[in-house]
Amino acid sequence: MKNGKRPDPDVLHPIPGYENEIYVRPAVNNPNIIVGDFTYIADSEFESHVTYHYDWNGDRLVIGKFCQIASGVEFVMNGANHKMNSVSTFPFYTLEGWDMDPPSLDDLPIKGDTVIGNDVWIGQDAVILPGVHIGDGAIIGACSVVGSDVDPYSIVAGDPAKLLRKRFDDDLIELLLQFKWWDRSVDEINELIPVLTCSDLEKVREELLARL
Repeated sequence: MKNGKRPDPDVLHPIPGYENEIYVRPAVNNPNIIVGDFTYIADSEFESHVTYHYDWNGDRLVIGKFCQIASGVEFVMNGANHKMNSVSTFPFYTLEGWDMDPPSLDDLPIKGDTVIGNDVWIGQDAVILPGVHIGDGAIIGACSVVGSDVDPYSIVAGDPAKLLRKRFDDDLIELLLQFKWWDRSVDEINELIPVLTCSDLEKVREELLARL
């Protein structure tokens, strides 16, 4: 291991002496935010990036392992949604003095959990809207607004985010989804680094097939 140290997902600051990049999982206290090992954000904290996340909604933000989250990224949760099946969208029930009981959750456009896969790179100032599912290995462009699901190993960008291209051919994508390198042990991942960072995709394909 580099400098005689093992990667430790329980360390808050993975870069010694630098506080503006943290592993997210050890920084999270909210039980409805579930984050995998080694996912990091370019900030000194995380939960302020998760907005409108109210307990009464019961929605969860689930983020996989080895994700890379740039500064300014916002995960907008279901509490941001207003009632849309009535004449007014104004949330009278949330404000003092108005005679309205909270609507049932069935009357609100609740879109479920927001789920981010493994090894996902989310660019600076991107906004992830409620209920979105982003597949493993996807890349989200800077300043994108993601309001619909993103397939694994796809690159999306824009407002609203649109597919630019797939990162690899379908066969290699299927192989990567089957291999699931992020679920391997730290020692095996360390050994796999030359494969995971190799730009010769045919060599990568051969190596992964040999290891399955």
